[in-house]
Amino acid sequence: DNHSLKGKRQVLKSLVARLHNKFNVSAAEVDDQDAWQIASLGVAYASNDERHAARVLAAVMSFIEHERPDAEIIDYEMEFVHG
Repeated sequence: DNHSLKGKRQVLKSLVARLHNKFNVSAAEVDDQDAWQIASLGVAYASNDERHAARVLAAVMSFIEHERPDAEIIDYEMEFVHG
């Protein structure tokens, strides 16, 4: 268990790298940087196929749930931007 900001950052750094390597997504901590008890992660994926992007992002969520069973996903949202 991580009970420090340093521990949280190590976990997130590893998770972000694994998400990038496995799904070719960009991910970063986007809020709550000063609280070790919570993390807000933003994930972005570029595609010209919205259905494919939705599948990739759903797979990312499943991966996080499987890889970090100690973490509770409180909320998530998907937003698609069309050019």
